[in-house]
Amino acid sequence: MPAQILDGSATSKQIREEIKTEVAELKARTGITPHLSVMIVGEDPASQTYVRMKHKACLTAGMLSTIHELPASSSQTEIIDIIKALNADPNVHGIMVQHPVPRHLDELDILATVAREKDVDGISRDSLGSLMTGEPIFISATPAGIIELLDRYNIPIEGKHAVVVGRSIILGKPVAIYLLNRNATVTICHTRTRDLGEMTRQADILVAAVGRPEIITGDMIKEGAVVVDAGFNKVEGRDKDVGDVEFEAAFQKASWITPVPGGVGPMTIAMLLKNTLKAAKK
Repeated sequence: MPAQILDGSATSKQIREEIKTEVAELKARTGITPHLSVMIVGEDPASQTYVRMKHKACLTAGMLSTIHELPASSSQTEIIDIIKALNADPNVHGIMVQHPVPRHLDELDILATVAREKDVDGISRDSLGSLMTGEPIFISATPAGIIELLDRYNIPIEGKHAVVVGRSIILGKPVAIYLLNRNATVTICHTRTRDLGEMTRQADILVAAVGRPEIITGDMIKEGAVVVDAGFNKVEGRDKDVGDVEFEAAFQKASWITPVPGGVGPMTIAMLLKNTLKAAKK
């Protein structure tokens, strides 16, 4: 039986409407307008697109949004000085550094400069450490979006075997820990895992987050599994972008599946707004 779709676009739209209502209530009650400040270093076209989308989403929700665009030649000190100024600004509630930054910069040290109470992207050492101990202030936006999507569709997590393919600090590792905190049994795999299919076929919940087009084929999926495809890949000669999962084959075996696009991506922006609102309330 073909899978049902985990519709991130529709779900994120609903969440953003809820946030818009809460922002209006917060303004009326306290006079505070949630404010997200995003820093982008360099001129990567994909990053510029993502930043514009986040900016537009903030404004639509009634929030404030500022963008700090810095040249690729910017130094570590210049970037950290701006972050420190944003940390000290009481009118800025959330700070996000767009990933990736140019190679000559130490991204982890830059992220470590963001104040914990303003780290709405949830990927600094401090935020990831607090997720590990089970007491996070903010959970990284994409992992939070994945879990929120599962919850909104009433898909149980506790007691399930979740297999995460990918180990980045932005997605793979934090979503694995988040699933573990929700009482799933978690296996983490990656591109160097021997016989990856043997692992993925055990998954009740399969999260593909490795950044390789269609690395997860239909024969690597257990019948009835929930498949969350967090990949987004451009493939030369293909007329549309693809995820990390071979969608058509997976669609015939999974019980639920996220499309690409329209699955995990829209949820990431919704969770970033939700974290910014949370920061403003604090």
